[in-house]
Amino acid sequence: MDADSDPRADGAGEEKPRGAGGGDTARPGGRDGTGDGGGDRAGTPAPASARAATLLRRPKLWLVPTVLTGLLALLLSLLYMGGIVNPNGHLRHLPIGLVDEDTGAPPPGQRQNVGAQVTAAIAASDTSGAAGWRRLTRAQAQDQLASGKIYGALVVPADFTDSVTALTTANATVRPTMTVLTNPGMGSLGSSLASRITTAAAQQTSATIGKQLTASPVTAKADSTTRLLLADPVRVVTRVGHPIGAHSGLGLSAFYYTLLLVLAGFLGGNLISTGVDTALGYADNEIGPWHTRRPTVPIDRTQTLLLKMVMTAGITVLTASLVMLATVAVLGMDATHLPLLWIYSYCASLAVGLGVQAINAAFGGIGQLVSMFVFIVLGLPSSGATVPLQAVPGFYRFLSVFEPMRQLSDGVRAILFFDARADAGLGRAWLMIAVGAVLALVFGFAMTRYYDRKGLRRLTPQPPARPTASG
Repeated sequence: MDADSDPRADGAGEEKPRGAGGGDTARPGGRDGTGDGGGDRAGTPAPASARAATLLRRPKLWLVPTVLTGLLALLLSLLYMGGIVNPNGHLRHLPIGLVDEDTGAPPPGQRQNVGAQVTAAIAASDTSGAAGWRRLTRAQAQDQLASGKIYGALVVPADFTDSVTALTTANATVRPTMTVLTNPGMGSLGSSLASRITTAAAQQTSATIGKQLTASPVTAKADSTTRLLLADPVRVVTRVGHPIGAHSGLGLSAFYYTLLLVLAGFLGGNLISTGVDTALGYADNEIGPWHTRRPTVPIDRTQTLLLKMVMTAGITVLTASLVMLATVAVLGMDATHLPLLWIYSYCASLAVGLGVQAINAAFGGIGQLVSMFVFIVLGLPSSGATVPLQAVPGFYRFLSVFEPMRQLSDGVRAILFFDARADAGLGRAWLMIAVGAVLALVFGFAMTRYYDRKGLRRLTPQPPARPTASG
């Protein structure tokens, strides 16, 4: 029976009410600061108050908070910084397009034109494995840029052979050109890494061609200015391969929008869980010196979880709408497919909220900490939204297979930057949202049904019995 709804006998057995509302009354704590709301009865001495200086000398008081907070700080530092501290050192097989459009005839005595030679040399020269070169046509490269499958591309134009061979004749009119295409929708760091790799490859190609030209007998008598030009003949031009809007945070708006959805689901789920427990009388509510305890509602764990999940589904309509209102309408974030973005935002945040409720129901008091690790701590460094997954250690690539934030960020990125294409990550994102929601429902209700069958009812802390006034 609930503590606040159980009137106690006083004196000769007469029941005295404890306030209007059956115990649903905010009241300041007594003089001893325990917050039981009763104050001191007349003639009853107040219990001795403990002093902080005395309690601080108890080693056991320090043990658990010290170990847990220290362990948390260590894990957060290792997990967060471990994913971003050395992207260049961990970079492996970053997908980059390599396009050869050269239609020129092979130079005398050679089987391939210059474009075929340089693209083959570029693909074979990357012994470090940092770049995952993909030999593509221009149309294929443009399609993969528009679907987020590559971080950039290096294009050899159709007149490359002709412009190179013309440098040793009087017919030279333009310098040979290679074009670097960027993909800012894949994030500023990922696009920057691809641009650096492709630019370095183009410059190395220019140096190789330059050595061949300056060693040619035809250019032996050329003046110093011409020889300087021939030593570095290829001009490298950088262009945006798949442009995004100016209000896209340099490609980072997808990550921060995803983070908002995850935080809305995570924080909202925990607030709903706490609010329901307080309203049902299974938790106290304290605001400053005021303490409230509602009458306990007899309800089993399964029905409590059902109540919390239904409320989560309802309240997420509001939170998802406010996230879109703030980011798109107020702040002007570039976004298209707005109805789809709202539906996706709702489903993504709801899946997180349902997961939080299931974890809280299964783990009780430490549920918030567990869900924080599942959705936030392990999710951020393995999302691939700020640092490409090809540039993080293998542990984070493993986490990215199932961590919710990676799946959700791929879907948001596809909607915001890649025309909501399913092959840009949106299809997988929808699938993983469905899988996550089903797992949350199955896990949560399986655990609560197990607890209920075992008779493991939720225990309600009872306040100490108040002594009766002595005559």
